[in-house]
Amino acid sequence: MKFVDEPLMDRAHRHAVDFLRALPERHVAPRATHDELMAALNVPLGDDGEDAGSVIDALASQADRGTMGSASPRFFGFVIGGSLPVALATDWLTGVWDQNAGLHVAAPVPMVTEEIARRWLLELFDLPREASLGFVTGCQMAHFTCLAAARHAVLRRAGWNVEEDGLHGAPRVNLVVSAEAHVTVDVALRYLGFGTRSLLRVETDEQGRMRPDRLARLLDNVSGPTIVCAQAGNVNTGSFDPLREIAALAREHDAWLHIDGAFGLWARASRKHAGLADGIELGDSWATDAHKWLNVPYDCGISLVRDTSAHRASMTTAAAYLEQTTGTERDAVDWTPEFSRRARGLTVYAALRHLGRRGVEDLVDRLCARATQMAELLSRDPRVKILNDVQLNQVLVRIDDDDARTRETVSRAQKDGTCWMAGTTWHGVAAIRISVSNWATSEQDIERSAEAILRSMPASS
Repeated sequence: MKFVDEPLMDRAHRHAVDFLRALPERHVAPRATHDELMAALNVPLGDDGEDAGSVIDALASQADRGTMGSASPRFFGFVIGGSLPVALATDWLTGVWDQNAGLHVAAPVPMVTEEIARRWLLELFDLPREASLGFVTGCQMAHFTCLAAARHAVLRRAGWNVEEDGLHGAPRVNLVVSAEAHVTVDVALRYLGFGTRSLLRVETDEQGRMRPDRLARLLDNVSGPTIVCAQAGNVNTGSFDPLREIAALAREHDAWLHIDGAFGLWARASRKHAGLADGIELGDSWATDAHKWLNVPYDCGISLVRDTSAHRASMTTAAAYLEQTTGTERDAVDWTPEFSRRARGLTVYAALRHLGRRGVEDLVDRLCARATQMAELLSRDPRVKILNDVQLNQVLVRIDDDDARTRETVSRAQKDGTCWMAGTTWHGVAAIRISVSNWATSEQDIERSAEAILRSMPASS
């Protein structure tokens, strides 16, 4: 077996380029069924294996019909970005370099670029410059990491060492979340040993924002260690909790404030939209994704923690055989739940260095403008109702004020293939959730997609 099989690499490169070249115009939804893909790929595992080129060809042959066009400029389902060319190219190199980015001694370049990316991100978001950072798989593990630090800090203040003594017998922690918190916050707390039945949920307003008056009332009636979880970018509407008011209440009650900024934190990179996240810098921890608005390849989540000692204490690990740093070098195992990990920070470093401050700001502003354009085009039809205040990149749509017609429009539009968006339930009614997150989405993409959605609406009876 050759160490460098150049023909094989060239073959894979050709398949990749062909896929990317076709992506802007292809049918966005997958067209092959599960059974069809199984029939094409489910071969017996042979004793002697197959030619490597044949394996690559077999996989590539199913890519067009068997993958979701989630990197397409007309994919609006969930908040999924595409891949900036510089980030994708760096991701290829990341695979080639194959660094286990846990220890500086094993992966010097990834560790250094993560250090630099941390500084750039804190400057971009205008968050406390001393905050620590961990690159993780996504917001699920970013929440886990941040909330592990929160658990450590609030219990430490109560005289309890949770890393050594566990939760059995520990002081009860009050867990305060929005009634519309993203499910990943609930799951992270579950992973940390807190049952979801113990969550104290705060009512929200008509746009999904946490109500400070209800939060104040709740905090006045609890005592002891407390963690409050707020939201910068509601999953359906894109709305922001009133973070400055929430931060003041959290500080008054000596509570840790964690902020879910999965996509909303990126508003801080835009002078035009930063006001939406006013007060976010007053939090104690923040979770976001780079594979959303920064448009780096999956997977890349980011956890940021103001209290670096709490962050490190909750994550760090040691073993006799590990050559961990004792100087200025950074070991990622001190800041993430993973021991072995991909060098995710490389793509973030490349994207930020390529775009610069103005490039990131332009990316945020353009996608917000495209969301506004989508809402304006759809609302010209009297059968369409826009349910949210379109402030960021989310558009929430209802058809004929009817659940069945709304869901049918989603199904028809997905089958049409011009674009792809998801259905949701918002305050008890069916809606279409359109998330504009791809760097390549143009005005023409929005026009084509709006036309496809309108023609997918069922005829009025």
